[in-house]
Amino acid sequence: MEDAEQLIKNLGLQSGVLLEDIPKIDLYIDQIIQLFETSFADAKRNEDEKILTKTMINNYAKGKLFYPVQNKKYTRNHIMLISLIYQMKSALSINDVKQVLDGLNKKALQQDLNLESFYESYLKLQQGNITIFTEGLKEQSKRVGQQVPNADDAQELEQVLLIASLVHTSNLYRRAAEKLVDDMKERGKAE
Repeated sequence: MEDAEQLIKNLGLQSGVLLEDIPKIDLYIDQIIQLFETSFADAKRNEDEKILTKTMINNYAKGKLFYPVQNKKYTRNHIMLISLIYQMKSALSINDVKQVLDGLNKKALQQDLNLESFYESYLKLQQGNITIFTEGLKEQSKRVGQQVPNADDAQELEQVLLIASLVHTSNLYRRAAEKLVDDMKERGKAE
């Protein structure tokens, strides 16, 4: 089995759209797609994977996952919101993502929120998450190695066990996020 250090190296964990990557001018949809393709190039599973497409962005706009664009141009705020959507959609339903970002969109549109400061906080948390993840992956890999006896098929068994363990961990985090979304929905109904 590929050792944990090599796996971590190959994941492209530092990929993402940083504030300094976002131009200070409004962008057209093709420019946004190029920005995301460049920013997430190291995190792609394979060369054919599309990070973002026109259809995705148009569906996010139609679904009101971010506030309306003007003259087919997307602001820095839109790009930050699209980045949040990109990250959340892999674990949450589009309806849940909309629920989570609804208040943020309203505040950003009314200029009651400095979205750049919020996004910078998100990026700092992301860095901390990477540290926690890498340490946790190394520990899980070590524990898996202790569970599998030395046998001809030990490497395959370790790999299957590690995959199952990682999927379980992922499910625990996804379920926690979904519970928080449900709590947001309930608070919204109460107001």
